[in-house]
Amino acid sequence: MSASLASNYGTKGLFDTPSARVYNDGTFATGMTQDAFLESYMLTYQAFPWLQATYRYNGFKNLPNQNWDRNYEVKATIFRESRWVPEVAVGIRDLVGTGVFGAEYLVATKQYDNWDVTLGLGWGNLAGDGQFSNPLGFVSERFDSRTRSGPQGGTLQVDTFFAGKDVSLFGGIEYTFENYPIKAVVEYNPNPYVTGQSGYDNTASKHPVTWGLKWDMTDDVTVGIAYRHLQTLGLSIQARLDTTAPATKGNTPRFISSLDTKQSGFPEGLDKNSWYDRFLFDIERANLLVMSAQLYPTEKRAVLEIGNVSYPYWPDAIDEAHKLASIHLPKNIQTIDYIVNVDGHKVQTIRLTRDTFGLINPVSMKTGADILSGRTLTQPLHKTNFFTKHMHFDVTLSNRLMLFDPDQPLSFQFYAKIASVVNLPNDWKAIAAYRYNLYNNFGSLRRYSNSALPPVRTDVLRYLQEGEDGIESLYVDKRGSFSLMPTLHYRMYAGVLETMYSGVGGELLFQPNQSRLAFGISGNAVKKRAFDGGLDHLDYQTTTAFASLFWASPFHNYDMAVHVGRYLAKDVGATVQVRRTFNNGWQIGLWATKTNVSAEDFGEGSFDKGFFFRVPLHTITGSRVKSHYQTRLRPIQRDGGARLEDHTGNLWWDLRDARYDVFSRAGGR
Repeated sequence: MSASLASNYGTKGLFDTPSARVYNDGTFATGMTQDAFLESYMLTYQAFPWLQATYRYNGFKNLPNQNWDRNYEVKATIFRESRWVPEVAVGIRDLVGTGVFGAEYLVATKQYDNWDVTLGLGWGNLAGDGQFSNPLGFVSERFDSRTRSGPQGGTLQVDTFFAGKDVSLFGGIEYTFENYPIKAVVEYNPNPYVTGQSGYDNTASKHPVTWGLKWDMTDDVTVGIAYRHLQTLGLSIQARLDTTAPATKGNTPRFISSLDTKQSGFPEGLDKNSWYDRFLFDIERANLLVMSAQLYPTEKRAVLEIGNVSYPYWPDAIDEAHKLASIHLPKNIQTIDYIVNVDGHKVQTIRLTRDTFGLINPVSMKTGADILSGRTLTQPLHKTNFFTKHMHFDVTLSNRLMLFDPDQPLSFQFYAKIASVVNLPNDWKAIAAYRYNLYNNFGSLRRYSNSALPPVRTDVLRYLQEGEDGIESLYVDKRGSFSLMPTLHYRMYAGVLETMYSGVGGELLFQPNQSRLAFGISGNAVKKRAFDGGLDHLDYQTTTAFASLFWASPFHNYDMAVHVGRYLAKDVGATVQVRRTFNNGWQIGLWATKTNVSAEDFGEGSFDKGFFFRVPLHTITGSRVKSHYQTRLRPIQRDGGARLEDHTGNLWWDLRDARYDVFSRAGGR
């Protein structure tokens, strides 16, 4: 069957009810659905081949002020479909929320030619008025009754899972038409959708049958129309992305080596008789950088420090550099060490033997490499001066988003971003960005802070409204690795760090060679900026400090981090982060923070949590320069557990693309 079938709840399914189907591993889906009663927005990610996770934001149209509810769902595969066995899954709907959509289910789906048949057993909302007594009541008395979460949500109420006096069957049939990207769907859903349960009023039809069509406009976009509960039309649309798509090396021009005596356009100031100048010329045309080089003739070895501005997958960058270095280096050199330089950090040293080959037969990393710790060439024979070349200035169209506000779920700004990065002596950089407003709809928002804590984040609306034009950042930054201890990396910075704070801070990261564990500390002394986006400040100031533990898991490119310390509101606690990274540059993750602030003082949501996305723009635009768009989405912004997101424990994530296991999977040993 098509991989595109998805329910109006974001998870794979019929319309309102789930099936046992899941997406291909690494699929990210987003969608929306509307009918006369409900408006929903969904994000779904296939976190593992067997686990699907969904976040939903639902608005009830018939209630005063169209109340909104946030909820999470997880669905896990128990059995894969075979000739005689159906696909079987178990799921929890409204895992962390108010319980308005609370439901659990056990569901099976089996394909017969063009038919896909689903039958499930539902608890909670999916039990409706109840058809059978809950069979789990024979296991324990706790399953005989069911309570809802509190109005703040954000709590994991395990005692309600699969509880309740009654259960009901649900399910349906999907039929795929031959030679047409259309599916007919009939669903049986016992949920009556009454006020106090899912936001529908008591006049809503309790008819359990919904029927409709789903049309796969493309392989990645599906549109649905349904006659829901035989009363109202519902429309839905969903789009999907494959975050596991292979990395590309970029659209490089046809390569002609500078060794070709007919090559024209050789820059002035470069000596064509120098192997280093020829190598420098060729490697920059391949969208790579060579910072320095040293030859050790008696050892028949060369050391080259390489930077990467184009390749999303670092082994591809080293592969390309090795092809060019083997062409240009003196003939007596048999071994080449490549120092991997990521924004000044010497992360790894990749040792490859030199091979004789033509341009059409490059040596791959998969032929084997030794992966050593990074190093610093203190007195290199050759060094490239990038001081002028790396003065960077550009103007781009950018945006700011404020999501999930109950009065206006999607608020945004489009602005022209004027940015500059200037190299300074001793490896310092000056970083500046100015925001010039083009259009925003923040002016209609009226939700201001009622926080019990210092308003370190909840007054962000005033920054959005009063600082629509203004300075985004203006600071100096220095990064590097210690020459005497190359596994210890550092970062220092000072200035206007973000929209809301200026300050000074730094970070240390200890990353033992070939280890899956790393350790870090970070700290900041900050002062709150004025709302207008200028250089003035408010009275509030504080310090933050964190100790961090990082772990690169051996499965599915998942990485985990725990940060323990003091936050912007002077609360103390811990943040847990989980992210998944793909060779093409995609990164998707989530985090949760719990501090010594009570759920009541924290407010709605009970604790801080959210999603992280890094989108490789170069794979979308076809640019030959590597660039990413990073964003964080919170169901609700409060003050507890608030950090300087890009200046707290970030070094490990910044260096993740050049980590040891990235190269070891590519064929190193």
